Amino acid sequence: MSQGITAINEKIQKESVFIEDLLFEIRKVIVGQEYLIERLLVGLLANGHILIEGVPGLAKTLSVRVLAAAIDTGFQRLQFTPDLLPADLIGTLVYSPKDGAFTTKKGPIFSNIILADEINRAPAKVQSALLEAMQERQVTIGENTFPMAEPFLVLATQNPIEQEGTYTLPEAQVDRFMMKLNVTYPSKEEEQKILKRMAFTDSKFETQPVIKPEKILKARKLVNEIYMDEKIEKYIVDIVFATRQPGEYGIEDLNGLIEYGASPRAGISLVLAAKAYAFIKRRGYVTPQDIKSIGVDVLRHRVIPSYEAEAEEKTSEDIVKRIFDEVEVP
Repeated sequence: MSQGITAINEKIQKESVFIEDLLFEIRKVIVGQEYLIERLLVGLLANGHILIEGVPGLAKTLSVRVLAAAIDTGFQRLQFTPDLLPADLIGTLVYSPKDGAFTTKKGPIFSNIILADEINRAPAKVQSALLEAMQERQVTIGENTFPMAEPFLVLATQNPIEQEGTYTLPEAQVDRFMMKLNVTYPSKEEEQKILKRMAFTDSKFETQPVIKPEKILKARKLVNEIYMDEKIEKYIVDIVFATRQPGEYGIEDLNGLIEYGASPRAGISLVLAAKAYAFIKRRGYVTPQDIKSIGVDVLRHRVIPSYEAEAEEKTSEDIVKRIFDEVEVP
């Protein structure tokens, strides 16, 4: 077994060289935000959609745009608004009086990387149209079903302020996102670098393609080969079960604070995200620290706090961090 792990490790180290080139190109434009950039790569390699929450002006949109340019793939930014219709997103059938036939006009979702800006401002019928594309990797227009291009990744943003005119995302849709990221302000040093790099009236940045989309698809297959020990698999199961029955893991004070725990999809997402994270770190195996590093991002939107938790000002993130602190590490 150890020889097999060594072979996988050497293979991953060889095939993941492009990660350094990709990060170098992205950092030419983006200052700081290492957490955001790293997690975007995890989502890309693990084939999982990402929900990003942060105040305006933190380079969320710019980071996604630069990533798409660096991997030489299609990019569409969709501004979600209360008057948006499903047809504005997925397309529609257009009638031609000339021959009396309907032709399909595809919408902007038919691209590779989709930035759904302020996704919670769109009504439920638009969100449900996006749900089919995210989960089924296909879109139905009229009687025809069209597969999405590969790679296909939805990166949605939410603004934690200005909640007027917003629609809370249904739990079913939130669960489709592999990770939810909380993006914070840069440090003083990073902010000074941002001023020096961005404070120009004509600041434009050209991002050069570093790799082709085919390289990402190939890397995804390699992510599946990364070794995960059975003890780590059991650790993931314990973490997920602790969100449902915390008392069984000696965390009695969380009893009554969790309305709904994580679904089986959470465990699947945690396995894939941890393997992709190991790939970025250029390792052919997953460590317990990988699970801890990526676990809060995978679980924070899947654990629903109860009214009692809200009364005690306990957030889902507080609950998830407590679970990671208490569940025994292999």
